[in-house]
Amino acid sequence: MFTAAAALALPVALAGAPSVAASTGASAHAASGVQVVHQLKNPAHLVSQGPDDICNFTKSRPILHQGSSGRAVQQAQCYLNQAIGAGLDEDGDFGQLTRSATMDFQQCADIVVDGLVGAQTWSFLSFWANNPDAPFC
Repeated sequence: MFTAAAALALPVALAGAPSVAASTGASAHAASGVQVVHQLKNPAHLVSQGPDDICNFTKSRPILHQGSSGRAVQQAQCYLNQAIGAGLDEDGDFGQLTRSATMDFQQCADIVVDGLVGAQTWSFLSFWANNPDAPFC
């Protein structure tokens, strides 16, 4: 049985993740308006914050900007170090170096380059940092 919670969980889980192909044979669910996703590249690598996450400072994902501080900034700095080898001190201070590394990552990932760590950037950072097969810029 397909529940409303399951219908919401898939888009949330994949929001901002690299594109996935939808099956053209999704007609069985077409009447319910559900799009079936069949071709995930190695779904075991779609890791969210948890025991298998390479960085474990916090589960919090606030919007970060230059001047932000705390454990969420440490999480982002750790992800940037893992994803693109940014060489940042994981000190929890979002300064110019963290902003520059964020923009470098955003450009490499081909997402909006604004120097902010928002929902899309968190999603891509988590995926790239936890996926050894992700491209390295």
